Amino acid sequence: MFKTIKRLFIGDRAFYKAVAAVALPIMVQNAITNLVNMLDNIMVGLVGTEQMTGVAIANQLIFIFNLTIFGAVAGAGIFGAQFVGKGDHNGVRYAFRFKIISALLLSAVGIAVFLLFGDQLIMMYLQGEGEVENIEASLRYGKEYATIMLAGFVPYAITQCYSATLRESGETVLPMKAGILSMLINLCLNAVLIYGLLGMPAFGSAGAAIATVIARVAELAVVVVWTHRHSTAHPFIKGAYKSMYIPKRTALDIFKKALPLILNEGLWALGMAMLSQCYSVRGYDVVSAVNISSTITNVFNVAFLSLGNAVGIMVGQLLGAGRNDEAVDTSRKLIAFSSAICLIIGGVLAAVAPFFPQIYNTTDSIKSLATGMILIMAMHMPLHAIVNSCYFTLRSGGRTVITILFDSVYVLGVVYPIACVICYLTDIPILWMYFICQSVDIGKCVLGVLLVSKRIWVRNIVGDNL
Repeated sequence: MFKTIKRLFIGDRAFYKAVAAVALPIMVQNAITNLVNMLDNIMVGLVGTEQMTGVAIANQLIFIFNLTIFGAVAGAGIFGAQFVGKGDHNGVRYAFRFKIISALLLSAVGIAVFLLFGDQLIMMYLQGEGEVENIEASLRYGKEYATIMLAGFVPYAITQCYSATLRESGETVLPMKAGILSMLINLCLNAVLIYGLLGMPAFGSAGAAIATVIARVAELAVVVVWTHRHSTAHPFIKGAYKSMYIPKRTALDIFKKALPLILNEGLWALGMAMLSQCYSVRGYDVVSAVNISSTITNVFNVAFLSLGNAVGIMVGQLLGAGRNDEAVDTSRKLIAFSSAICLIIGGVLAAVAPFFPQIYNTTDSIKSLATGMILIMAMHMPLHAIVNSCYFTLRSGGRTVITILFDSVYVLGVVYPIACVICYLTDIPILWMYFICQSVDIGKCVLGVLLVSKRIWVRNIVGDNL
C-alpha cells in the first residue's frame, strides 16, 4: 500500500531537483514582488489608517489589471512552453510577439478605465459605516496613489512578457535577480519619499507610488537588456521586433486560448474585488483588516502560486514533447507536493498571525480582526494549493474554457452569491463570514481533482500544422 502511494504521489531526488530548478527562482521572484507590496503597505500604514486604506483599495483595483496581463501572457505562454518542448524557436518568438501586443493593448485599456472611473471604483469600497472625514481622506489618498501608479502599467506589462518567456525557455534566475534589484530600489526610495528622508519632502502614500514606478522601470531595463545581450541562448528575441508578424493560424490559435484566460484572470480578480467590497459593507474597520491580512498572506501564498507556475511550465513542456504519461505523473506528484508544503507553510503563517498586525499604526479592533483573518487563511492554505495546481494542470493542455468555468465562474457564481446572502441577509459576524467564504473552495478542490484525474487536459496543441 505504502509503495503504491509512494510511486503515485512521491517523486525521486531527480524529480524534486528538477522542480526546485523551476519553482525556486519563480518563488523568490514572486516573494520579492509581494514583499515590495508588503513594504509599501507597512510603511504607508505607519503614517496612518486613512492612507493605508486608500492605498489598499487602489491596489485591489490595480490587482485586476495585473491579473489581466497575467492572463494574456499565460495564454500565449501555454504555446510558448510547448514550443520550447518541441524545439521551435520561431513558435516561441510568435508567442512572445502576441504577449507584447496584448500587454500594450490591455495597458491602454487599464489606464483609460482608471482615468475615467477611478473615483467611482474607489468609493465602492467606502460604503460601510465610518467617519465621513476618514472616508473622504481614504478616497483622496487612494486616487492620488492610483494616478501615479498608472505610469508603471506599461513597464510592468512588458516585464511580464519578457520574464514569462524566459521562464518558459528555462531561464528562471534572471527574472529573480531583476526582482531583487526592484525590491531594493523600492525599499530605499520608500524610506526617502514616504517619510521625507535625505532632505526630500514627505510624500506619504504618493511617495510609495513614485518608488514603485521607478522600481518597475529599473526591473524592466534589467530584463530587456539582459535578454537582448543573450540572444544566442534565447533565439526567440532575435528579430523579435523586426515586425510584429504572427502567422494567421498561429495567431488565431493563441488568441482562442489567450482570450478565455484574459477573461478568466480579469473576472477572477473582479470577483475577488467584489468579495472584498462585500466584506467592506460591514464597516470601515473591515476594509483595513482585510488589507492587513491580505498583505501577509500574499507573501505566504507565493509557495503554492510558484509551484502552480512550475506545474504549467514542466507539464506544458512534456505535453509539447509528446511525453503524455510523464506529464500526468508529474502533475499528480506536483499537486501532492504543493499541498504538503503548504500544510507546513500554513502552520508558520498561523504562528505569525498574532504578531504581524501589531506593526501597524491602527486601532486594536482592526488588529484583532486582521489576526482572525490571517488564521483563517492559514487553515485553508493546503486547500488553495490543490486548487491552484489543478488550475495550472488544466491550463497546460490548453483547456482554457474549462479553466474559466473552474476558476472565475466558480468565484462569481458560487462564492460571491454566498457572501452576498450572508452579508445582506444575516447578522453572522465578519470572521465567520470570512471563514465560510474561504471554505466554499472545498467544492472547487473536489471538482479540480476530478477534472485532472479524467486526463481531459492531456494533449499537444503545437503540432506540425501550427
